Amino acid sequence: MTDYKLIIETMKGIVANCNYPISVMANGAAILYNELSDLNWAGFYLMEDGKLILGPFQGKLACMEIQVGKGVCGTAVAERKVQRVANVHEFPGHIACDSASNSEIVIPIYKDGEVFGVLDIDSPEFNRFSEEDEKNLTEFVRVLETGI
Repeated sequence: MTDYKLIIETMKGIVANCNYPISVMANGAAILYNELSDLNWAGFYLMEDGKLILGPFQGKLACMEIQVGKGVCGTAVAERKVQRVANVHEFPGHIACDSASNSEIVIPIYKDGEVFGVLDIDSPEFNRFSEEDEKNLTEFVRVLETGI
């Protein structure tokens, strides 16, 4: 069972003690990658010049640039809402950075009311992410936003 309370409290401690957004996100990716089961990637894409650019992450090599509206991450930005995908192979326009990924959750990150980037988490398991995961990961992102 995932201890989201510990994960979120750890993130609160990081945010309270660090003024560097990249460092906050790097440690955030490490926390999630090491504390959540059945993942093959956890990290961030950041908005820059109207597109998503690869940020801090844990896992295998990743796509370095994603257009808004493309794939799960780009769709999360375009629609400004969480994307929880049980089977990425059924998602129209899915971008396969890692062919081992079968499910994904993407949560937009906001700064000053605008999309700053996204938290992206991939799993080799189908239907890996539940409503509880979505609720807690969204809370994790809200905490992270206070550090950017």
